[in-house]
Amino acid sequence: MKFMKLGTRPDGFYSSNGVRSISSEIPTDLIIQVNETRYLLHKFPLLSKCLKLQKDCSGKNHETSQLQMITLADFPGGVDAFELCVKFCYGIAITVSAYNIVPARCAAEYLGMTEDVEQGNLAHKLELFFNSCVLNGWKDCIVTLHTTKQFQLWSEEMGITSRCIESLVSKVLSNPMKASISRTHSNQNGEIEEYHTTKRWWGDDLSELRTDLYWKTMAALKSGRKVPPNLIGDALKIYASKWLPKISRNLENGSSLNGESDPSCSNSRMVLESIITLLPVESNAVSCNFLLKLLKAVNVLQASSSSKLELTRRVALQLEEARVCDMLIPSVDSDTIYDVDIVLNILEQFVLQSQIQQSSCQRTLQSAGNGGCELEGCRSSAALNGAMIKVAKLIDGYLLEIARDVNVPLSKFIALTEAVPELARLNHDDLYRAIDIYLKSHPELTKRERKDLCRTLDCRKLSLEACMHAAQNESLPLRVVVQVLFSEQARAAMAGGHETTLPSNIKALLAAKGTNPSPPESLSTAASTPQPQNPRFSCSRMKVDANCESVDVCSKVKQHCLIPSLPKKTMFSKLWPTNRVENEK
Repeated sequence: MKFMKLGTRPDGFYSSNGVRSISSEIPTDLIIQVNETRYLLHKFPLLSKCLKLQKDCSGKNHETSQLQMITLADFPGGVDAFELCVKFCYGIAITVSAYNIVPARCAAEYLGMTEDVEQGNLAHKLELFFNSCVLNGWKDCIVTLHTTKQFQLWSEEMGITSRCIESLVSKVLSNPMKASISRTHSNQNGEIEEYHTTKRWWGDDLSELRTDLYWKTMAALKSGRKVPPNLIGDALKIYASKWLPKISRNLENGSSLNGESDPSCSNSRMVLESIITLLPVESNAVSCNFLLKLLKAVNVLQASSSSKLELTRRVALQLEEARVCDMLIPSVDSDTIYDVDIVLNILEQFVLQSQIQQSSCQRTLQSAGNGGCELEGCRSSAALNGAMIKVAKLIDGYLLEIARDVNVPLSKFIALTEAVPELARLNHDDLYRAIDIYLKSHPELTKRERKDLCRTLDCRKLSLEACMHAAQNESLPLRVVVQVLFSEQARAAMAGGHETTLPSNIKALLAAKGTNPSPPESLSTAASTPQPQNPRFSCSRMKVDANCESVDVCSKVKQHCLIPSLPKKTMFSKLWPTNRVENEK
């Protein structure tokens, strides 16, 4: 780190009875009060360089034998900066570096130590050092910006802040991937320090800046359009991890901050909203995991609605990258454990954006005559479909997590299940498990509500284990149980090359219960290949109660639902292993 030395005389200041004086054979004739400190000084060396002191001393009638008193209120930099200026006037040796150039420059400006008063005055020398040394050093600019905190207005008026930011930006833009510029410097005590660097060195260094300075610097970097978006994203992640540690700890512990009582909440909210405004517009510049962490923080800190909307839109663009644990956003305004509304909004936007993107790319491809080739900025149909399938699995996993929450309304749970396009769910096992958990966690549901809940479930997409479990599940509506049994019958029949319909005796039972006897959609498209087995489903023995009409009807359905391609004894032993369960008991 560069420094400048001025003056040659030894330091002659001393304190006596709370008064600072300078060793001299000439009697003092000036008293200057700075904050709580009083100085006994001489007019000649000070007035010859300080325009303000000249004006304060002129026009006042006083005898030469009396000491003249001057009070300098709100002196920038306090006694340290004032004493540095006084030493310069007396020719006493001083050292200027990035650590004290801002208060020294503000003090010199306050005292009017300019070229108009005397050639080679302090303000001019400080400007030369600032332009030639401080602005040329990376770490010097960082340190100088740190010291502007207490002199914000002065620094902005004299252009110190803007010039430091411009210098930092120019250095990054010259080569964003460069390993280092000058990474060895002297600290405030004169000791040499070394920094181990990586290609993202500037992101670590800039994270030391306070929020307003960081925002100005990063905004300038973005506007230069020379820094890759992923490097901007990396720098934002570094800044967030440095300045939002309390939020991270509270999120990990499952708790939330109180936006009204927490003194750090306001500052954290400002940091968070600044980061959101700096996010690169390019997709995948930051990970979906990072965006969802910001969204969690927005909920906890109750940040602006515009911030929440922007993050929701950004997450929807990359939703296929998310994990279930990332989607568990703590709820603040409702009784539910997690904020279901945010996830539903994200999912709806994802589906809408996928449809718009697919239509737009199809029009672009048709107009370009590419015959199906992928163009820049367009995702192929296969990529869009693959993303939709991943999202469907993600949402089913999310439903499994929220199904246990007794406060999750049925309407929101159903809305999430139905928001996923039908073709995106290749397997309904996870969806069935989520519905089963929800039914057990909400035993008060009516018959109509249970039917609505199972409306999205497609029994043809259940594995054999899931079908075995569903066939014995007393919580399911009767029609779903029939669909499961019929699906297994149809699967076995089609495996033998035959097509089947719902038996008349089952139709009669359904009609007697007031259930639509029509079977599910045509099974000509039902999967003929065996579904993958899933050991997560356990088949418990169904309890038959003579007084329970629904269970009695289910038993009748099972008795009449015979699968022609397999012997009765073999098939029913797979669906209801009564002896095995009884033995286990």
